[in-house]
Amino acid sequence: MGVDVERVKALIATLEAVTAGPHVHRTAFHTPRKTFATLDEAGRDLNLMFDPDHRDFFCEQVPEAFSPVPGGWGRMGATRCDLAAVDEATLMSALTAAHRLAAPKSRTRTRR
Repeated sequence: MGVDVERVKALIATLEAVTAGPHVHRTAFHTPRKTFATLDEAGRDLNLMFDPDHRDFFCEQVPEAFSPVPGGWGRMGATRCDLAAVDEATLMSALTAAHRLAAPKSRTRTRR
């Protein structure tokens, strides 16, 4: 089990409108609206920007792979994913959830 850093990047590349850039000692992945994940430069872990409900779900379902980021970021929903402990399907589910939370809000209006 486990997902290597190149496969993580390939999975992220399948998501819509993603750009990457440096973020301290990590690579940040963004939608046009905001960051949804950061990857450790050594490829050990991925931080996902969830809301508290998504954080709790993944941490409860796969506690060996997911844990809250320590401190305030974790209280807001940021979640660490241990890439050596996660399977690809679960990681893709988590990436998709974080990406959706960071996606631009629809600007569609209903005319009256």
